[in-house]
Amino acid sequence: MRRRWTWTWTLLSVVLSADIFWTMPVTTEPGIGLEDIQHAEEYLGRFYNLRTGQGPRSRRHLRTMELKIREMQRFFSLEETGRLNPQTLEAMKGGRCGVPDVENFSIYPGQPKWNNHTITYRIVQYTADLQQREVEHLLQLAFKIWSDAAPLSFVKVNNGEADIVISFVPKVHGDFFPFDGPNGVLAHAFQPGADVGGDVHFDDDEMWTATNLKSGYSLFMVAAHELGHSLGLSHSKDPSALMYPKYKRSNPIQTTLSRDDVQGIQAIYGKPAEERNAISSKCDPSFSLDAVGQIGDKIVFFKDGFMWMRSAWGYEDTVKEGLQETFLPGVPSPVDAAYDIPAKSITFIFSGSTYWEVRQLQTARRNGSIYDYGFPLTVKHIDAAVHLSEYGKTFFFTGDEYYRYDEGRKVMDKGFPRKIQPDWPGIGPKIDAALALRAGAIHFFSGPSYSSFDYLLGRVTFTLSTSSWLGCGV
Repeated sequence: MRRRWTWTWTLLSVVLSADIFWTMPVTTEPGIGLEDIQHAEEYLGRFYNLRTGQGPRSRRHLRTMELKIREMQRFFSLEETGRLNPQTLEAMKGGRCGVPDVENFSIYPGQPKWNNHTITYRIVQYTADLQQREVEHLLQLAFKIWSDAAPLSFVKVNNGEADIVISFVPKVHGDFFPFDGPNGVLAHAFQPGADVGGDVHFDDDEMWTATNLKSGYSLFMVAAHELGHSLGLSHSKDPSALMYPKYKRSNPIQTTLSRDDVQGIQAIYGKPAEERNAISSKCDPSFSLDAVGQIGDKIVFFKDGFMWMRSAWGYEDTVKEGLQETFLPGVPSPVDAAYDIPAKSITFIFSGSTYWEVRQLQTARRNGSIYDYGFPLTVKHIDAAVHLSEYGKTFFFTGDEYYRYDEGRKVMDKGFPRKIQPDWPGIGPKIDAALALRAGAIHFFSGPSYSSFDYLLGRVTFTLSTSSWLGCGV
């Protein structure tokens, strides 16, 4: 019977904390009381394996606690003082996961994983805070965030055994790792394996919510985090990662995985089949691009929700590739066009009638409308864009026409749009992407090839395969 409890394997949820008592104080700062010290010792015992409850405190124990405080401060990017100060105490408080903390994305010792990539789950106890259909929907979304990034599928079963068993339970609930009531530990999970392996327990003393995130905890976010543990991931110290241990009140709904999360899950299970297929097609003779741009010192190539990156200066030939949402979360796909203004270290990325400002990877700042540039309402999207720094002009290509925009005056130049032919001989009739890496030349991408156009001479100087930019040869 599956529910036989065996504890010979490593528990990957909550480290047992012990009884607390003190005969000599840990190094603290003013304003820290005995109750705070007791909370800190319990926290370090639970999440950093501080051994407690074994008799009077010795100087060796105090030294160990100082080291554990430093370890905790390092994980949360706090000043490593080894002292219990208000900033450290604040990081110890509030909702979080019950799994101990480790560095960056991490895989549990022995790299436990599910051998079958079709994983079953069953909900055996629901919460009264939400309707059953709401719970099921939110859990489906939580599973999907992982199946989008790895070749995994999840199937809900209503009876019998399941790989992952999910339950909402309060305090003591049969696994020797009781919950602590409202706030504090929100949930815990177990690594992949037999018996209780993969199971997820939610503290039913919490207020679980789907929408009212100010007065409760997002079931979707907590479930998505815990399922990362169920699949074999440990905690990350990256605050942007879903696998960061603390609940984020400032961002309670994170709908995409961070780059750190994606690297972690793909290190265990590999890339999704559709991603492997899309990436492998880059060397197909008919391969074309949606957009090309430059972000910092990287040339970035966009196609159907995927990205490739390579150095803009030729000092490395390595091409990085992956899901667009991994490198530019918040920017939807497909990307239609992109251009950068080097003097301002800013890149504009266009999708439909909306554009985003990007200064570096992972940081899409804000969006605006293409109509802010002065496009007529008949223009619904941009096919390609390129900025010529020496003139302060940006060229936009849409259909068989192009516009010229003055970045200094923030207006479209008069007399536009004009036809691409005959102004750009040898280019078109439709342009997929454009890139200017040096003064005097623009690379125009159209279908499976690109042409380098010398705009001082007014002619194409050479034409090569689009795929050659992605390491596929010419």
